[in-house]
Amino acid sequence: MNHDSYPDTYIRGILNTVKTVAMVGFSPNTTRPSYFVFKYLLERGFKVIPINPGQAGKEFLGQTCYAALNDVPEPIDMVDIFRASEHVMPIVEDALKLQPKPQVIWTQLTVRNDEAAAVAEAAGLKVVMNRCPKIEYGRLSSEISWMGINSRTLSNKRAQNLGGGFQRMGLGEAGGKKND
Repeated sequence: MNHDSYPDTYIRGILNTVKTVAMVGFSPNTTRPSYFVFKYLLERGFKVIPINPGQAGKEFLGQTCYAALNDVPEPIDMVDIFRASEHVMPIVEDALKLQPKPQVIWTQLTVRNDEAAAVAEAAGLKVVMNRCPKIEYGRLSSEISWMGINSRTLSNKRAQNLGGGFQRMGLGEAGGKKND
């Protein structure tokens, strides 16, 4: 896969299918980007499991923090990596040891490791690098455009609403079909 650009259908398909996200490199500091993404994804209905060895055993927004991926007692759909690029390969190797394996490895903005991506893809996982699921969710659900930010999408139709206010808009289905 070309990791310089991802089709919207690829990103939408991932965000519509994953339910449980392990966030490696989570920070309890409310001003850090990992905390913003953690809170945002929780508010959108994802189960987000913080991974940080220095915070293991503590709870954040009702979610127990674990020291490592292999400490998580339930299946993980997506591993979201908030660590520097040189730390991605060991995290991918740990993720591939999980049973069942996660479906997706996602690295945050500025984080890219092509070798780790190739290993994950060879094992059958989808990979997204140098992207933020919070930004992608907001862009694809039209939340960002409702806040006055250019989403590169022109439409005369209001984004579908899944709850109270524009903060609960949905992504729709991967094929552009309406999400029921």
